[in-house]
Amino acid sequence: MGRGGSDFMSRHESPVRVDGNRRAVLTIAGIAVGGLLAGCAVGPDYKRPELVAPEQHRGVEGPASEASLADLPWWELFEDTELQTLIRESIAANLDLRTAAARVVEARARAGVVKSFLYPEFGFAAGFDTGQRSRLDDSNEIGSTDRRYENFDAGFTLAWEIDLFGRIRRESEAAFALYLATEESRRGVLITLVADVASSWFLLRELDLELEIAHRTLVLNDETVAFYDKRLRGGVSNKLEVDQAIANRARTASTIPDLERLIAITENSMSVLLGRLPGSIVRSGAPASLLVPPAVPAGLPVTLLERRPDVLRAEQLLVAANADIGAAKALFFPTLSLTGFLGGVHGAPTSPLGGGGAVWSLTPSLLQPIFNAGRLKQNVQVMQARFDTAIVEYRKSALNGYREVANALVTIQKLAEIREQQRIGVEALTDAADLSRARYDSGLASYLEILTADQELFTRQLLLAQTLGAELRARAELYRTLGGGWQTTTQP
Repeated sequence: MGRGGSDFMSRHESPVRVDGNRRAVLTIAGIAVGGLLAGCAVGPDYKRPELVAPEQHRGVEGPASEASLADLPWWELFEDTELQTLIRESIAANLDLRTAAARVVEARARAGVVKSFLYPEFGFAAGFDTGQRSRLDDSNEIGSTDRRYENFDAGFTLAWEIDLFGRIRRESEAAFALYLATEESRRGVLITLVADVASSWFLLRELDLELEIAHRTLVLNDETVAFYDKRLRGGVSNKLEVDQAIANRARTASTIPDLERLIAITENSMSVLLGRLPGSIVRSGAPASLLVPPAVPAGLPVTLLERRPDVLRAEQLLVAANADIGAAKALFFPTLSLTGFLGGVHGAPTSPLGGGGAVWSLTPSLLQPIFNAGRLKQNVQVMQARFDTAIVEYRKSALNGYREVANALVTIQKLAEIREQQRIGVEALTDAADLSRARYDSGLASYLEILTADQELFTRQLLLAQTLGAELRARAELYRTLGGGWQTTTQP
């Protein structure tokens, strides 16, 4: 065998003939089985921390029920067909959601990479070595004049770290938990996206209603200006009344471009959510008919820990941190690795595995850390601190969830009360505006009384529209805070 063969043999230590293959296989199998049987994952197993949960959400009337507003898919909660179409479009085209989905794919692949280290790694290796021996090389046969040599080596390689103490298993557990946390982040983006589209739609319809009120009031103001201008020319009215009417009309007219500006901004923001270039959002129907707040069912169950993506994500991060502690502790224990080769070395490339050049090698190795200046101990402390931080974040996310639900509930309740009082006020001011005109025609009141009634009525009508829109957006926010509905994938 030439020098190339000698170099190969030195790389694989004491090779034996291929007739020992059966013994090699038995040796590898014995080490593997022994490793698997002896293997134990060090470190603490995960247990969900206990959290203090309220018996029911603050502001909820009646006992908790099995059915929940959050159990409804979005297409059942938001019954507006135009809004449903927009939500479907946003789910298909939103860029943030696509980014979140790509991160899920990445995290799932990373978890697969980490898990792959649990299994043996097999490969194929081949090489070619050629050269010329020195004339002084004692290995030359007496009388031989051929100093050139060629060697081909080829075979199968084995590399395997046997997970005796569960370090790789803990790392795989942590990677899988991070993948689940990424999936919950994606679901959180989806929930937020649907809620944002719904809120933007309700804001758009609210602004449409305000614009309709402004145009309707402007027509009334134009009629009033024309009426008093005619009276002025007839010598019945005076210039002061006409100026006041013109000023009142200008006040109403000034709100129209501002509302149109807000509508354009809202449409642009909504277009981005839909994955479109900034542009108009098509909508039909009278806006007043669309602003009917749905009822909130009584007895919402306290199931935040089972449905809110942020809480579930925080828990998966806690699971990962717990597994990292086990992986850090496993570094204190020996590492058992196994490398091997099965192949051959030959002077002819057509038969590298044949003849007397067939070889195999098996190399178990054990590595036990002895001194590293406290690095492993400090590493465990780092992972423990991360775990403690993750517990705090988990509890904080749960408390924040209960707070958001309570805020949404009290907002809905109080806005409903405000809306009712504003409705009463609008009806009373409408009647007052009619009476003031009748009193003016009878000579019992000045035009200032009409002006005051018209201005107050216009302001209250706008406030009522704003309250209606805010109440609808609060219901969309409640659905988001409950964390339900959008995890359902089946759509009509």
